[in-house]
Amino acid sequence: MKIVIDDKIPYIRGAFEPCAEVVYLPGSKTTAELVKDADALVTRTRTRCNKDLLEGSKVRFIATATIGYDHIDTDYCRNAGIEWVNAKGCNAESVNQYIASALFSWSMKNRIDLKEKTIGIVGVGEVGSRVEKLCRTIGMKVLLNDPPRERKEGREHFVPLEQIQQQADIVTFHVPLNMKGEDATFHLIDDKFLNSLQKKPLLINSCRGEVTRTDAVKNAIKESTIAGYIADCWENEPDIDLELLNRVDYGTPHIAGYSRDGKANGTTMSVRAISRFFNLGIDNWEPANVELPENTIIDINGNQRREYSILAEAILSTYDIESDNEALRNAPYLFEQLRGDYPLRREFDSYTVKVRNVEAKTMSKLRKLGFKVEEG
Repeated sequence: MKIVIDDKIPYIRGAFEPCAEVVYLPGSKTTAELVKDADALVTRTRTRCNKDLLEGSKVRFIATATIGYDHIDTDYCRNAGIEWVNAKGCNAESVNQYIASALFSWSMKNRIDLKEKTIGIVGVGEVGSRVEKLCRTIGMKVLLNDPPRERKEGREHFVPLEQIQQQADIVTFHVPLNMKGEDATFHLIDDKFLNSLQKKPLLINSCRGEVTRTDAVKNAIKESTIAGYIADCWENEPDIDLELLNRVDYGTPHIAGYSRDGKANGTTMSVRAISRFFNLGIDNWEPANVELPENTIIDINGNQRREYSILAEAILSTYDIESDNEALRNAPYLFEQLRGDYPLRREFDSYTVKVRNVEAKTMSKLRKLGFKVEEG
């Protein structure tokens, strides 16, 4: 059998040898001619898996090493008998780390105590659930909006979007891109949504660029309808709106999910899915040698310090959004290169926080966030 793999997928080289013939291609160079005799594809979001690519090919299975799958024409695949799988939740903790850094960086810059704020989480799936845990651990009031989950589970834990528009000081979006239907999210953040806000909240988009109507957000910033905007996802990537970039609090090149852990997880899930489908016998495969930072120890002396400051130091020691914000502002034309050459980032559980003079309740919160904690 033959497997065609996007050559930007990390840690995957050698995974299928000697089970299959493997061809590595840049996602931008993956054409119908090059995949016509492939049995399976392993892709990222830059490969459009549609009729133009797949018609007349031998492809029976597609694995995308990403949470998102709007680059896959699922209707065409169903009609063509092509099965597909996404890496659901692979980089959810990475996005959660991004949100944690964004919240603490923004709040410290603006001298705002997050514990006094209400956050609305729109979309409470793999990512949103982790963000909920993060925010409750910090001590924020949390409002959850997820119509599909509410229909299945009942209204007890969820609120309508209108309540978030009325009560939230911060709103963060973690929804899939749905172009139509009762759960459509295309241009969810539009003039109507923004004009219904009551408290001038900070908005954060780290899900999909098309969830935002760019002109509407620019106007909201100009007119101070919102307190600020943090964008990792943009309409028309990589040709992003430079006026919006100049007006956001933090702008990053769609890297919220780009921890090495998230990438390794996506690769692992894709390899295992193909192994199960074709019975290749590598169902328990996992990547080797996922890099660690030079220093995974965070030393914190909590003497005469607030808990808030201690949590902020631990979080920002693992990832500081400021660096990615500065890189994109300095060279927005390098959007794709900034993603492709993204530096090493590991999630909270790769770090040990060594604490002195820190209360037990604060150490408990650090552990809830995912850190290993040692006294000494």
